[in-house]
Amino acid sequence: MPELPEVEVVRRGLERWVAHRTVADAEVLHQRAVRRHLAGADDFADRLKGHRIGVPSRRGKYLWLPLEDTGQSVLAHLGMSGQLLVQPQSARDEKHLRVRVRFTDALDTELRFVDQRTFGGLSLHDNTPDGLPDVIAHIARDPLDPLFDDEAFHHALRRKRTTIKRALLDQSLISGVGNIYADEALWRARIHYERPTAGFTRPRTLLLLGHVRDVMNAALTAGGTSFDSLYVNVNGESGYFDRSLDAYGREGLPCRRCGTPVRRRAWMNRSSYFCPSCQRAPRVTS
Repeated sequence: MPELPEVEVVRRGLERWVAHRTVADAEVLHQRAVRRHLAGADDFADRLKGHRIGVPSRRGKYLWLPLEDTGQSVLAHLGMSGQLLVQPQSARDEKHLRVRVRFTDALDTELRFVDQRTFGGLSLHDNTPDGLPDVIAHIARDPLDPLFDDEAFHHALRRKRTTIKRALLDQSLISGVGNIYADEALWRARIHYERPTAGFTRPRTLLLLGHVRDVMNAALTAGGTSFDSLYVNVNGESGYFDRSLDAYGREGLPCRRCGTPVRRRAWMNRSSYFCPSCQRAPRVTS
């Protein structure tokens, strides 16, 4: 599932190609793509017509298109395979095209939502006073947000009484970090994924946050991480940060720091990748 860097790459593409354009019409080709819009597909399409799209916004893994002068936004959830593509109107329809949005201007491009597995979708929501769709008001700021509060995060982390990777994936505590970038940041910080958060000192928390930001910024520069053709930017191009991964997906390969083979462990219906030498497991106490 796309994490913060992948979603931000898409947001930037939408800002370039979609912002400040007025919707001429919208077409829903698969009902499931707007299932979170409870009023239905026809209502979703009708309520977009004639409205101007503002600057696309993001918090963590969530992306939305504000509709200017309405107090509402189109929230895009990419799921496992959702893609927001800007295509020439003459381009052939993708096999899994779910929603099409055309614009009133003379530019020969339209916005398409393509989703092979149909886990993602689009929906229209009222905005909070802060400009967020109301359904994601509980989502915490992400570590690349200028208003992210490191000190508040440290205190919340210690109060959680959980383990560090669980905390990093808790979107109400810190948003945008998923399985891939959690493993990468923990490897860089030399912290085992099961280390209890209650014992984190302020310097250790700040060290980890620094690595979270570094790995995400590096992924942004590379266009995100693409393991297959399901994650692409608005032009259909894949990211290539997977070539720079130090932990995730490297089971059995030598640790880039010490040479010890990287291990993989099943974890919460996912996998955790770590170096058993650099990231020592916490001692179990009775």
